[in-house]
Amino acid sequence: MSCTPLENRVAIVTGASQGIGRGIALKLAERGARVIVIDINAEAAQRTADECGNGAVSVALDVSNREAVDRTVDEIIENHGKIDILVNNAGINRDGMLHKMTDEMWDAVIAVDLSAVFYFCRKVGTHMRENSYGRICNVASASWMGNIGQTNYAAAKGGVVSLTRSISKELAFKGITANAICPGFIETAMTSALKDVPSRAGFENLYEEQVAKVSLRRAGQPEDVANLVAFLVSDDASYLTGEVINIGGGYKL
Repeated sequence: MSCTPLENRVAIVTGASQGIGRGIALKLAERGARVIVIDINAEAAQRTADECGNGAVSVALDVSNREAVDRTVDEIIENHGKIDILVNNAGINRDGMLHKMTDEMWDAVIAVDLSAVFYFCRKVGTHMRENSYGRICNVASASWMGNIGQTNYAAAKGGVVSLTRSISKELAFKGITANAICPGFIETAMTSALKDVPSRAGFENLYEEQVAKVSLRRAGQPEDVANLVAFLVSDDASYLTGEVINIGGGYKL
């Protein structure tokens, strides 16, 4: 996907040490952005920043800690002068059937997958309002429509969709766009582990079972998602806001 370059843009990408987040960070850096790689894993975040080059830096952060988020954003603005792009990608899974889901499983996923998105949008959005410019892209999931064993995850990602649509209305008059993307079955370390899980539906393993639900008959790659994000945060997408975009090759839950 071709899009205008991102030179002189400062971009935050959370959960960027691996998988989709890493792919997004690399793509934005390739387009010319100075990327702030945020992840709870300090060493992995630094590796991604090193791969990005172009002045990228890493920040070790628990995104569910509101005070730490506010402090980190202030430091980024102080060190880099501004924040033009925010990509909320950090997320965790604590899957389980409803009758087996504990309070801890629920609270952990809501904290990282939803509350952290709110913390970053509120803090960075306030800064973007002052500059009358900004691009926000929140990574939700195809699971926001509901999925067995993911009550917590689906609720959090559904919240991300509604949050995004709401802030898009609040921020639009300041020249700020906000969109949500919903990846389907993307090949990451987590999904690749399904190759070792037996399928009960006649497939070789659970990985192949999930691929069979994709119309294009292949798992997506992090770069597939990154290409979409790079477009949404570019000026080519300046008239696109409040949208919820599925990117899953026709993936069906």
